[in-house]
Amino acid sequence: MSIIAARLRAIKPSPTVALHAKALAMAREGHDVIGLAAGEPDFDTPDHIKEAAVKAIWEGDTKYTAPDGRPELKAAICRKFKRENGLDYAPNQVIASPGGKHVLFNAILATVDPGDEVIIPAPYWVSYPDIVILADGKPIIVPCPGTSGFKLTAAALEAAITPKTKWLILNSPSNPTGAAYSRDELRALADVLLRHPNVWVLSDDLYEHLVYDGFQFSTIAQVEPKLYDRTLTLNGVSKAYAMTGWRIGYGGGPVELIKAMGALQSQNTNSPSSISQTAAAVALDGPQGYLVDWCEAFRQRRDLVVGMLNQAKGLTCSKPEGAFYVFPSCAGTIGKTTPSGQKLQSDEDFVTYLLEAEKVVVVPGTAFGLAPYFRISYATSEAILEKACARIQRACAALI
Repeated sequence: MSIIAARLRAIKPSPTVALHAKALAMAREGHDVIGLAAGEPDFDTPDHIKEAAVKAIWEGDTKYTAPDGRPELKAAICRKFKRENGLDYAPNQVIASPGGKHVLFNAILATVDPGDEVIIPAPYWVSYPDIVILADGKPIIVPCPGTSGFKLTAAALEAAITPKTKWLILNSPSNPTGAAYSRDELRALADVLLRHPNVWVLSDDLYEHLVYDGFQFSTIAQVEPKLYDRTLTLNGVSKAYAMTGWRIGYGGGPVELIKAMGALQSQNTNSPSSISQTAAAVALDGPQGYLVDWCEAFRQRRDLVVGMLNQAKGLTCSKPEGAFYVFPSCAGTIGKTTPSGQKLQSDEDFVTYLLEAEKVVVVPGTAFGLAPYFRISYATSEAILEKACARIQRACAALI
């Protein structure tokens, strides 16, 4: 008999982390690998944030804090929500955790009972379904194909809601597609949710600041204040401030929910790093001007990648509104044969072919719940992206 709990046997390791690790291993073996699987900015954490952390270390600010975050960080989080999203939260309505994933994990485990349903639009971030399964909940996957802009429609949401629905998870801009919901699109979803008071909303806004071409970001509790009392607004410092390794995420929501999440956190990780908390407060309250330059760099990279992928035989790629991902379709390559004689039957086959033939690492759409697509992270230099896309073009041209 296995010692491993049944709940753990039901979940899978993160495929994006696994592919990134494989790319690093191949590079160490001497292969000329281009890894486009990792979801983190290639920019460095801004100097003023790093300096605040160093100062905290030298001043001995290295002790435990309150489990749900120190008062100074929680105050900065409240100011951020008010300043940028028009949401009023008191300190007892916010939580700081060791990463945005931990906020999500706390929320689901604190609220989902066996059999509760959680609506997850697909494509989805790979961890959403597994966290729900770990809580003995039931992920309800709603396909959102490219024809709908990879976004959940009001009609699809209405059809997915049942008396067992506990949460809707909404991610905008999206990982893996970069698709972002306009205010009108959120309004349409909010109108459905107002008819179903049993459904809570988890709004994952982690890529909030990474939007392009004049797109105006909105979050659902901002669009419909009547949903404020049943919305958890999740965010963090990892993407906008290039602080992935600092491990600080945060959320704002009703007092009862935040208190339950804090109690759970006190019994697993306890508080986030005191040093990272100091740095995160400085990030939230400090200068934001560099984000303009970062967004422009990401936009240029996006346009380069979209343009080159659309020139590849068998691929089509839409231009997303935000984040630093594209989610091209490889439907035109399915059924084709590689130079070695293998027939491609899925996006997973196509991704494997790219890796073996051209040493380009991308993530199959199957990992995100929608095929036949694949995800590319363009959070790397234009030179590397141009080289990678040229290899992808060559691989596609070689198919028969």
